[in-house]
Amino acid sequence: MGGGEVPPRRPLIAIAGLACETSTFSPSKTLAPAFHPKRGSEIIRKYPFLHPGTPLGDSAEWKGALIGHALPGGIVTRDAFEELAGEIVSRLEEIVATSAALDGLWFDIHGAMCVEGLDDVEAELLRRVRGVIGKEVIVSASMDLHGNVSRELCHQTDLITCYRMAPHEDTMETKERACQNLMDLLMERPRRRPMKAWVPVPILLPGEQTSTRVEPAKHIYAAVPKVERMKGVIDAAIWVGYAWADEPRNRGAVVVTGWDETAVVEGAEKLAKLFWDAHKDFVFVAPHGSFKECLDTALASKSRPYFISDSGDNPTAGGSGDMTWGLTKLLARPEFKDPSGPTVIYASVPGSKAVHTAVEAGVGAIITVTAGAEVDNIHAGPLTMTGRVHSIKHGDKDAVIEVVLQIGSVFAILTKLRKPYHHEQDFTDLNLSPRSADIVIVKIGYLEPELYDMAKDWMLALTPGGVDQDLERLGHHRIRRPMWPFDKKFEKQPDLSARMISMSNDPLTGPDE
Repeated sequence: MGGGEVPPRRPLIAIAGLACETSTFSPSKTLAPAFHPKRGSEIIRKYPFLHPGTPLGDSAEWKGALIGHALPGGIVTRDAFEELAGEIVSRLEEIVATSAALDGLWFDIHGAMCVEGLDDVEAELLRRVRGVIGKEVIVSASMDLHGNVSRELCHQTDLITCYRMAPHEDTMETKERACQNLMDLLMERPRRRPMKAWVPVPILLPGEQTSTRVEPAKHIYAAVPKVERMKGVIDAAIWVGYAWADEPRNRGAVVVTGWDETAVVEGAEKLAKLFWDAHKDFVFVAPHGSFKECLDTALASKSRPYFISDSGDNPTAGGSGDMTWGLTKLLARPEFKDPSGPTVIYASVPGSKAVHTAVEAGVGAIITVTAGAEVDNIHAGPLTMTGRVHSIKHGDKDAVIEVVLQIGSVFAILTKLRKPYHHEQDFTDLNLSPRSADIVIVKIGYLEPELYDMAKDWMLALTPGGVDQDLERLGHHRIRRPMWPFDKKFEKQPDLSARMISMSNDPLTGPDE
């Protein structure tokens, strides 16, 4: 480099987004603190692939505005959204005002957030963000495959992708891909925007029927990287959509981005056809039945531990996590009345007063407490139980305080605040041994990898709640129709032709759909 030459400026990329999977069928509400917002350098520290010394971290100047990732739950209050969205806007204004020209934005979202009084809220948030950063900044969005992609959201982004695995074992890989593709785009000279082919697919199914571990999702998602490798394609993605919210955007979708219109159209239509052709083949990822049927089967089985998913109140899908229905039914069974009965672990029911009583009494004490149904009492009320305090743990990032109450042969986990139980350590930290238990019941859908590996057999219990797996008894009335499985007969084949979506710096054209 000659003495007078100035080294090229590294691109400046901001990071912002809100993520929460929200059931509109749950009575619970999600408030701002649930998002545990991260700001500035906290965001960079969260993502190892952006750390200084990494290729991506060093290739651009990354500026964190605000990101917030809440546990799935009920609808986000308008006040919570306005507070967080307002801070995102103000922090982006500060970045724009105090920096050289902003080149890109990584939009770090989930895609299934619902807010009181708003539809398609991720598109609304990006509209507000665009109001600050302008139309020329390149935006790359990373999403969960259980998110929803409307025309409007696709239009306002330049790159958009999602996970390719359910369970989501490729979370970091997906986010890194979104950032790498953004970086590659910013290095293009002259700078240009890729083409976007979008196909809405009239399917709305729960994740428990669309796990990529099993067919047909397995072969459908296996086709995604093949399309991505086509000449002229940058990225390909399939969204299953989010089944427990009732908005017009909720459905499956395919987006393929790239430089060659013929290639992106061909790739998008291929993936959409694969998805639709299999619509009747999606079934639950495990044997399923009523809660009673699952308990009866578990008791009769020789497989230990036998796992049961109490799926209707799954807090990682949008359930309140507050229901007592499952534990009430469990404790009513005569098989578990005596401490010498089959060992059952149940996770979990929140009850701050019950937890406080247990902490005051201490391990070994016999107490009577009432827990649960503070938010969601639609199917069962607060549950009063008498048992022995088995263990107490302080300091969990979600639950804050956890206690285990032994009632007969049932070890019921009670928490100050709701918490998902996905890891073996979640149990062993409470002096529980899931591997040596007879039955382990968890509020979850499909088993997360560690639970799946522990289970010698398992069933999915179709229990009531805000994320009821029996979608047709929930009462959707705003989704677009016809929609599988709500409509079993389609008068004509759905239109799976690719729609070319306008560039983000051009007006959105075409019919609303």
